[in-house]
Amino acid sequence: MNLVPGLAEAYASRVPVLALVGQPPTGQEGRGAFQESSGKAGSFDAREVFTPVSQFCARVDDADSLAELLPRAVAAAQADPKGPAVLLLPKDVQQAQVELPDHGVTPMSLVQTTAGATAGPGAEARDAVSAALRGASRVLIIAGDEVAAAEARGELAELARRLGAWVAVTPDAKDVFDNRSPRFAGIAGVMGHANVEGCLRRADLCLLVGTRLPALASGGLDQALAATPVVCINPEPPFVAGIALGGNLREALRAVVGELPSCSRPCAEHDGPVPTRVRPRVPTPVPKPLHTPDPQSGGGPVSYAEAVAAVEAALPQDAHVFVDAGNAGATAIHLLPAPRHGRFVVAVGMGGMGYTFGAGIGAALATGQRTYVLAGDGAFFMHGMEVHTAVEYAAPVTFVIFNNNAHAMCAVRDELLQGGVRSDDLFARTDIAAGVAAAFPALDATWAGDAAQLRQALLRSNASGAPAFIALDCHAREIPPFLPFLPFTESTESTKRPESEESSDERGPVHVG
Repeated sequence: MNLVPGLAEAYASRVPVLALVGQPPTGQEGRGAFQESSGKAGSFDAREVFTPVSQFCARVDDADSLAELLPRAVAAAQADPKGPAVLLLPKDVQQAQVELPDHGVTPMSLVQTTAGATAGPGAEARDAVSAALRGASRVLIIAGDEVAAAEARGELAELARRLGAWVAVTPDAKDVFDNRSPRFAGIAGVMGHANVEGCLRRADLCLLVGTRLPALASGGLDQALAATPVVCINPEPPFVAGIALGGNLREALRAVVGELPSCSRPCAEHDGPVPTRVRPRVPTPVPKPLHTPDPQSGGGPVSYAEAVAAVEAALPQDAHVFVDAGNAGATAIHLLPAPRHGRFVVAVGMGGMGYTFGAGIGAALATGQRTYVLAGDGAFFMHGMEVHTAVEYAAPVTFVIFNNNAHAMCAVRDELLQGGVRSDDLFARTDIAAGVAAAFPALDATWAGDAAQLRQALLRSNASGAPAFIALDCHAREIPPFLPFLPFTESTESTKRPESEESSDERGPVHVG
């Protein structure tokens, strides 16, 4: 049952997973066996639990059927749409000897052959997409995480070059296009940049690549989308109206690129520069701090913008970054450029807090590359003790905990939208770094009192092959770059900004959404 949240995220984010789930022996079904889920004698049925969060779910009733069910499960996980496949394996089936059919090929290679036979894009849809692209002088591409899943970054870059297009990315796809490219328009949606909306309003066509444009990616763009023709290249149809081209994404992109002139179009200027860091927002006035700074600690809370700038300064360009939910996640998505040669992973399918700890450790062990986990204290208290696994296996993971001693996005939402903060969203100060250091004496665990100390600790972790843990204090009422909070932020800023600043151009392109 602990597996269900992970499969739900994989299902929503279209991640292929094969889950082998143990069951009590078949002879004990309906007899109150420990952890029984056969559906008999009053027990719940595991198939009914896992089916809604999987593309395929089957119970292996006898060992001989595994040779047929295993290829079907893996093929279903890798098909479009991708997602989890579940096989329920009773204990006696697990222990049985199985004789594989003599096909001259193993079941796994048979699966790969079957799953790899993907139909190409339909000629009619491809022609319609190509004609629309050739007829548009200004194109905004919004790219999603399916580009990374399909290993189609090169095809996306070539398409943008031939079209002279601006490229924005969805919040979970920062690493599919170079964030430092002059073509990069920013992040689309509720944690993104206003520049994307400006580009969309100037575009003749919006091209979705590898995304269906869910609500978190389309937030703030609805009016502009309604006034702009939309074309989508993605295995699944988009959530907005437009011309859709399905099939294998990489093959579809290659086919469309082949229909365009090979020369590069010049890229039109943006509405304004796309910032790698925005000016820190002015938080809502706070009558008193949520906790008193420790006089021994050397200072008060560090702003999120300063903290993310320190992370950017230290981040290796071949590192992997895993960003958790909440204020820390919204700020990192908005401000932190993706490393050029590493992944930047955000799980927005279900938005589950704490997923980064297990995911970051898995990535570090699989690749051997330095991996950064950026999470808040709420996420840490849910799943942070997975640090133990990193310590045991010497995984090269740097855990950075933005500790605001609160469920801060909930607290900000309550204060701005409901007129007051509930006390159960605010906590007494916890020295997380000291606790982790006491639990794991061999772990390099640091409390960073300011951005400079954070950067120094990060650089020290980069030079080590071992895990590291860094915590810093942030303010619970600092308003994160999140579209629903923007009207309150702008209202607060307008009461504080001198007239000379009010008319400057600095403000326009750097705001959220």
